[in-house]
Amino acid sequence: MKIALAQLNYHIGNFEQNSFKIKAAIDTAKLQGADLVLFSELAICGYPPRDFLEFDDFIKTCEATIQSIAAHQPGIGVLLGAPLRNPVKEGKDLYNAAFFLYEGKIQHITRKTLLPTYDVFDENRYFEPNKHFDILHFKNKKIAVTICEDLWNLGNQNPLYTICPMDELIKQAPEFILNLSASPYDYQHAAARKTVLQANAQAYQIPIFYCNQIGAQTELIFDGGSLVVAGNGTVVAELPYFEEAIQLVDLNQTLAIETETDAPIKSIHEALILGIRDYFKKMGFSKAILGLSGGVDSALVLYLAVQALGKENVHSLLLPSDFSTSHSISDAQQLCENLQCSFDTIPIKANYEALLTTLQPYFKDLPFNVAEENLQARIRGILLMGFCNKFGYILLNTTNKSEAAVGYGTLYGDMCGGLAVLGDVYKTQVYELCKYINRTQEIIPNSILTKAPSAELRPDQKDSDSLPDYDLLDRLLFQYIEHCKGPKELAEMGFDSALITRVLKMVNSNEWKRHQAPPILRISTKAFGVGRRMPIVGKYLN
Repeated sequence: MKIALAQLNYHIGNFEQNSFKIKAAIDTAKLQGADLVLFSELAICGYPPRDFLEFDDFIKTCEATIQSIAAHQPGIGVLLGAPLRNPVKEGKDLYNAAFFLYEGKIQHITRKTLLPTYDVFDENRYFEPNKHFDILHFKNKKIAVTICEDLWNLGNQNPLYTICPMDELIKQAPEFILNLSASPYDYQHAAARKTVLQANAQAYQIPIFYCNQIGAQTELIFDGGSLVVAGNGTVVAELPYFEEAIQLVDLNQTLAIETETDAPIKSIHEALILGIRDYFKKMGFSKAILGLSGGVDSALVLYLAVQALGKENVHSLLLPSDFSTSHSISDAQQLCENLQCSFDTIPIKANYEALLTTLQPYFKDLPFNVAEENLQARIRGILLMGFCNKFGYILLNTTNKSEAAVGYGTLYGDMCGGLAVLGDVYKTQVYELCKYINRTQEIIPNSILTKAPSAELRPDQKDSDSLPDYDLLDRLLFQYIEHCKGPKELAEMGFDSALITRVLKMVNSNEWKRHQAPPILRISTKAFGVGRRMPIVGKYLN
C-alpha cells in the first residue's frame, strides 16, 4: 500500500481555503499513485479552533465540508481530522475525530481518547474522550488510527486517563498506525517527538505514519516534520520543517534514512519568520512598522520582519531623544541600509519638553525618575500608533522574554504592538540569533552586538543598572519559568538567595503588565500568554 502524507498550513475557520488545499493535495496524492492520503488533526477547521467549536453553524460547516471532500475523489482513501457531534446527551457535545473517506462516503470514524489539558491545550473544555476502540479496514489492511496520542508523554499526562488507545487497538492486530497530529513547535521538541515516535513503533512492532501540520495560529507555531517510522524504530521518511509538503511512502519500504534535527537557533529563526508571515497573512495585514532604537532587539525584529513580509512592506521609525547616543542612530540607519528598507527619523525632544512643561506644576521639583523615562517610551508609542492608524501598519513589539519576565518595559510605550515577536526569546538567545544571521555576512551591524544594552531613557543608562547580568538572569528565569523551580530548588542549584528573591519578586509583581501585552510567538515549552496562567494578585513566591 502507498500512503501519502499531506503536511499543510491551515487557516482556522477558513473552510473554503482549507477545503481547496485538501482537495488539491488529494489530487496530487492520487497522481503520485497513493492508495490513501493522510492529513493532520482537525484539518477541516484548523487547529486549535477553541471557542469556535461552541457555534452550531461552525460544526455544520465542518460537516458540509467533509461531505464535499468525500465526493471529490472517490478513488483514493482520505483520512483527515474534524469535530464530530456526540449523539449522546451525556458528556461534552463533541469528539475530536478522524474521518476516513472512500468512494464518496464516510467509511470509518475514530475518536480521540487522550485529550491534552496542559500548557496551551484545553481539549477537555470542548471534547468528550473516546471509550470504544476499533481498527480501520482498507484494501485488506488492518490499520490503527490515533489522533496525536502517540506523542502523549511529551506533555503532562492527565491522571484521569488510564486507557492508552494503542494498548487497546494492538489487540486487534493492526499492521501499521496512522497518526493525525497537531504538535506545536518549541525548540526542545523536535528531537523528543522523534524519539517518542520511534519508541512507540518499537513498542508495538509496527510502522507509524505521523502527519503534523505546519503554520502559525496567532501565538502557536506548527513546524511540520511529519515522519514515517518503521516497526524497528528506524526513520523511513521525514518531511521538511516549516514548509508545506506532500510525500508518498510505500508501506513495504524498509530502508532507513539519515535524519538530522535542526540546531535550535536555526529552527527558532525559521519559526519566528513563519510566525510573523502567517499572522499577517491570515489576519489580512500586509505592512509592518516598528520603532528602531539601534539596539539588538529591534534590529532582530526588523530583520525577521523583512524576511517574513518583504522589505517593501516593513517601515521603521527612528525616534531619538536627548539621551540617545549618536552611534545608536547611525547603527539603526546602517541596518536599514543593509536590509534596503525604508525609515523615518522623528526626534521626540519637542514632544518630551512639552509634556514636562505641562506636568511641571504637578511634578514640581521632584527628582527625575521612572516617570520621565516612561514619558519618552509613551511618546514613541503614540507616534508609532499614529503611523499605524494613518497608513495601515501593524506595530511589531520588540520586547524580549527577559524584559517581559521582570517587567523591564513601559506599558502603553515600548510594550505596544499587535504582535510580540521576541516575547518568548531570552536576551541571550537574541544575541545567538543575531550571530546566526551574521554567520556569512554582516547584516546586523557588529556595533549593535558589542555595545552594552541600554534603554537610553536617562544619561549613561545601562540595563545592568536595573537588572542582573543577562547570562545569569536568563539561566535563573529559565529554571523558574520553564521548569517551575521554586526558591528552595533554585538555591539548591547554586543561585544566590538574594538574587532569587529579587528576580522572583520582579517576575511575579509584573504579571499585570504581561496580561496587557500583545500575543507572543511561542517557541519554548513555557511562553507567557495562554500557556502560563498565573494569578495577577497571587502572593505565593512574591
